[in-house]
Amino acid sequence: MAGEHYIGVMSGTSVDGVDAVLADFGVAPLRTVAAAHVVFPGALRHELHALQHSGADEIHRAALAANALMDCCATGVDKLLAQAALGPLEIAAIGLHGQTIRHRPELGYTTQLANPARLAELTGISVVADFRSRDVAAGGQGAPLVPALHAALFATTDRHRAVVNLGGIANVTDLPPRGHVRGFDTGPGNTLLDAWCERHTGAPFDRDGAWAASGHLSAALLAALKADAYFALAPPKSTGRDRFNMAWLEEHIARLPQPPRPVDVQRTLMGLTAESVADAIAAYCGDATEILVCGGGANNAALMRALQAALLPRRLASTATLGVAVEEVEALAFAWLAREALAGRAAGLPTVTGARGPRVLGAIYRA
Repeated sequence: MAGEHYIGVMSGTSVDGVDAVLADFGVAPLRTVAAAHVVFPGALRHELHALQHSGADEIHRAALAANALMDCCATGVDKLLAQAALGPLEIAAIGLHGQTIRHRPELGYTTQLANPARLAELTGISVVADFRSRDVAAGGQGAPLVPALHAALFATTDRHRAVVNLGGIANVTDLPPRGHVRGFDTGPGNTLLDAWCERHTGAPFDRDGAWAASGHLSAALLAALKADAYFALAPPKSTGRDRFNMAWLEEHIARLPQPPRPVDVQRTLMGLTAESVADAIAAYCGDATEILVCGGGANNAALMRALQAALLPRRLASTATLGVAVEEVEALAFAWLAREALAGRAAGLPTVTGARGPRVLGAIYRA
């Protein structure tokens, strides 16, 4: 019978693949038993990018893409079970995020592409999905949802911490020793860095930020990008590719009298991520002395150096220093959210999302 083993499956705005973790919540502190990454096939990655925008026959295409996404998720689950030598009956549930293709909470909706019923059939494990829509229905942003896990894992009564997730979109969680947890999206994380790098070098991402580090920051472009009204909005707030995309970047570049070199644009995008995160922490987590970083961007050495410089004198460290690998935090959060949903516990944080009150998040598809 299933005990306290849960699986979390996450595919984020970087659209590079599926991160999956198997966690044991029956021990303290909770333990990651296994982790896996499944790279998206090129055709699926292309389609997921295309579905970010309206197009011909998109309902049919979205349904097929959701099925293909679930097949990748099932592969990730199989890898976890093999690593842990566990069977489906020993897993309580899978927490499935799905792939965000639209996020418009100001219009009352958010869409995560998924087919939870298919994943339950493929794996023989109950699936909890659609975590964001209940929070949006309650007047919230539906994002970010990970701060609840950040609080459970990293909050402490003897120091003021903040957690920065450098995913496709960056977000910050404020963890004061006393008072409410808060969190919000700060703006672009890796999404523009990855897209610009792939366009000009053919590589899906800038390994260690080496290409960006070889360029020069364009003060004019950085000022133009930072002038976007989103950065001045007060929390609660969330964003995504609907706002921060290549068209947005190209529009700002086109307005400059002298367009920067591609490598200088890459360096400037790195500066945008670092400075927008640091500005947000200064404005809303002002007393925080310790900043923990997770997400794929934590592996970008040049970005981490830029972020440390922007955050001084605060101390910067990765979540790995506290025993949680940077690539596993988000997927772990959806394993935790699945556990809360099965228990009927409210997992939404109104102080983060702006919802009218705490809500039980997620729809359950029994195996």
